[in-house]
Amino acid sequence: MKDIITHLNPAFDHRNRLGIMSILVVNDWVDYNTLKELLSLTDGNLASHLKALELQDFIAVRKKFVGRKPQTTYGATAAGRAAFKAHLDTLEALLHIAREGELD
Repeated sequence: MKDIITHLNPAFDHRNRLGIMSILVVNDWVDYNTLKELLSLTDGNLASHLKALELQDFIAVRKKFVGRKPQTTYGATAAGRAAFKAHLDTLEALLHIAREGELD
């Protein structure tokens, strides 16, 4: 049991980062305002969690202009997808153990 927990990635410990990655792994690119709306986060809160994931190279940032307005979009990197999948696999293993009553 103790060994399984060491496979959880601390980058995804916070529910907001878990939510961001959940959205990004099923979409190619998602703009800032969509993430903000889907997760019901403030600008500051979202920005800090995005920065934490970017520093880990789990997400990529793309900035461009649409008309005269700047648009920032985010996408999961290959490393981010792999790390997130490993994290989810570990969570699933923990849930399986809990359901089977093997938490002793």
